[in-house]
Amino acid sequence: MEDKFRYFSERIAQWTGTPWSFALAISLVLLWAVSGPVFGYSDTWQLVINTGTTIITFLMVFLIQNTQNRDAIAVQLKLDELLRVVKGARTGMINVDQLSNAELEQLRRDLEKIGREDGCDLASIEAKVTSHSRRRHEKSGASSEELRSERSVEVEIEKKVKKESESPGETP
Repeated sequence: MEDKFRYFSERIAQWTGTPWSFALAISLVLLWAVSGPVFGYSDTWQLVINTGTTIITFLMVFLIQNTQNRDAIAVQLKLDELLRVVKGARTGMINVDQLSNAELEQLRRDLEKIGREDGCDLASIEAKVTSHSRRRHEKSGASSEELRSERSVEVEIEKKVKKESESPGETP
């Protein structure tokens, strides 16, 4: 039964993600709306669309969740395999998805600290980009207007970095 449900949910998810299924849904809603005067906009007429959309939504939740669960597992397995085969990768990261929320938060903080120490924080990366951009413009002989424009972007980046450094722990 599980294989049949998997096959069915994959096919439905694929089909409902097509322009044709969207066009069909729009057509049904338009047909329902146009039929309003014929049925005198009665309670039964309204009940038809409400009931139909509720049932479809209810069933789609399970189909979409099944598809997302499978996709998430497949992606996690692929990442685990990459960690396993890449030389120097932290193989302790394999199965990280099995950690508790508290353990994941601690790991995130630890990795952010390592990133800052290795110069991989936002400020360091933006400084490297700015420096590279300046060198590129100097080599290309960019006009003073282009350099001023680029400098204004750099000033905005510096403001952003300063703001983020003043409020540590907040996420953008």
